[in-house]
Amino acid sequence: MFPLKKYLSIAAFLFLLSCQSDMEEQSYNPQGTVTNVSPLTTYLQRVAMVKTVQDNVIDRSSYCTIKLPYTVTVNNANIAINTTADYQKVIDNINANNYDNDVVTIGFPVTMVYYNYIEKLIPNEADFNALIDYWNLNPDLLSKINGLNINYPITINIYNSANQAGSSVSIISDEAFFNFIKNLSSTQYISLKYPISVVDYNNQTKAITSNLDFENAIKYAIDYCPENNIVSLDFAATITKGSWSIPYFFSDSEKTSSYTGYSFVFKSDKSVVATKGATSETGQWDSTIQNGVRELKLNFSSELLGKLNDNWKLFEFNNSQIRLRDVSYSTHYLYFEKE
Repeated sequence: MFPLKKYLSIAAFLFLLSCQSDMEEQSYNPQGTVTNVSPLTTYLQRVAMVKTVQDNVIDRSSYCTIKLPYTVTVNNANIAINTTADYQKVIDNINANNYDNDVVTIGFPVTMVYYNYIEKLIPNEADFNALIDYWNLNPDLLSKINGLNINYPITINIYNSANQAGSSVSIISDEAFFNFIKNLSSTQYISLKYPISVVDYNNQTKAITSNLDFENAIKYAIDYCPENNIVSLDFAATITKGSWSIPYFFSDSEKTSSYTGYSFVFKSDKSVVATKGATSETGQWDSTIQNGVRELKLNFSSELLGKLNDNWKLFEFNNSQIRLRDVSYSTHYLYFEKE
């Protein structure tokens, strides 16, 4: 009779070998594994960032927040900020009278918590203003995705292709999830154990059952949670300003390197010029709203650039990032980044 231990050892080896072969192809399966650069992974890290918008009336920044407790003075009234509910006291004081100056003065020192959980002691107003000026230099940094809260704990399975080792980890908080993703290496592949319970911005609990389901819930939060739509931008005006490169392109497998060095200029006459060195090709672009979703249609004639041809659905954008996807058959992604 074949020894049981030997059988299990061979079965485990064949499983890992199969995993390694599949993963080295870097094929993205909405039901399967993702890496540290996969779109879902980067979106989930932004879901897990520190919430920073709730005290914007005080610190004027969506990239950091003031650690509780502290005090402020508004229109000569001292207000203790001990809980998040106390932000409303500041807003009520500002709205109470139309003829006062509404200046919010912070009682220093305070500790600032950045979107990535780093903390810094700010001793005085001058240092505080310098910090806010610094964040204002990065207005298009992709910030926290609000309106989607994960109910922890969650379990993540990990496979490391470098040593063919498998493991799992239990994540118990946003901070732990953020740092877990931050510390992922390029040789690690992860899969989330579903179902995962989340709460949306309407305070409705939902069961997430797949990677694509999670990504759609994130898309919904981006579109409909007011805290994610602080600045309103015009898409056509944004895309026709400056030149763009492709930092990420995934179509059955990642093909970003094929477009390294290309510069894309979208013109108001709906032409788009792609240039690499002395080579230039002109294609066409158009943008419409279909069933409430903005689409970007690309049309190039060459074999390489023609692979970008699609009716892409807009996932999100700002002045420096445009993120598109297509989920008609399998999930494909195209990102543009301002040069």
